[in-house]
Amino acid sequence: MHRLTIVRLVPAVLAGLLAAGAARAGEAPAYNFSPVNQYNLQVTANFWNPIIRYVSEKSGVRLNLKLGRTSADATSHVLAREADFAFTNRLFCPGRASLGWTVFGRRMGPPLRAQIVVPADSSIQSVAELAGAAVAFPGPEAMIAYKVAYAELQRRNIPVNVVFAGNTDASLAQLFSGRVQAAGASSQLVRHYEGRERKSFRVLWSSAPFNDMALMASPRVPADQVRAVAQAFIGMDKDPEGRLILAAAAGLVHAEAPYPFVAASNADYPNYRAFCASAPPGLR
Repeated sequence: MHRLTIVRLVPAVLAGLLAAGAARAGEAPAYNFSPVNQYNLQVTANFWNPIIRYVSEKSGVRLNLKLGRTSADATSHVLAREADFAFTNRLFCPGRASLGWTVFGRRMGPPLRAQIVVPADSSIQSVAELAGAAVAFPGPEAMIAYKVAYAELQRRNIPVNVVFAGNTDASLAQLFSGRVQAAGASSQLVRHYEGRERKSFRVLWSSAPFNDMALMASPRVPADQVRAVAQAFIGMDKDPEGRLILAAAAGLVHAEAPYPFVAASNADYPNYRAFCASAPPGLR
């Protein structure tokens, strides 16, 4: 009797398993969103997680936040095809542009400038005095903070000992600990660090302005999914819930004001392409 019951149950169990598998197969795909680590890991995660949850809910497109240990990891995720959306400025040079990623939005903050900075009370008064000094940068992929800043040092024939710290917070922490004499950084992140850590800087050099980083999508993502994600990002500052999330993000990093996301295209990034065209080969 028990054996017969078990035999009769087997087809039902198998049917249930097959139905569950089919349901999972029919689920909408999840996409990895990989932003550049502008801050330390905890701050970066706390900045982006509420935004990604909001965009996923409003767009109906499931996004997973994919962070790496260092600021270079976001680019490695793109190159390894482990990311589907990104917040980056590292895909505009010819070798990366050919990957086919497209800009659909950008953050509407103040223009970014590459800067070379020292503590306000440093005895160093000019870039020329950095010859032979240790200078911290977030990492070899940091477009503004490393590539643009280091290209200026090369242009002036000022040799320095490059120290890659992993992210801007770590670079500036090394600066104030005395382990390095100067740092390359984005003007935006220098201002945010001043507010969070109550530190003061002297800017030795500042570049021409660049637009803030871009929201970009891989060519693998269907166009309708990209449109839905773009609309959710761009609509945040028009929605009460979205405005609260943007305000909390700004407060977390000590930004001057909430930075909304706006529609953008590759045409909004000519300065990056111009830099790529003129930079030394190792910095493109």
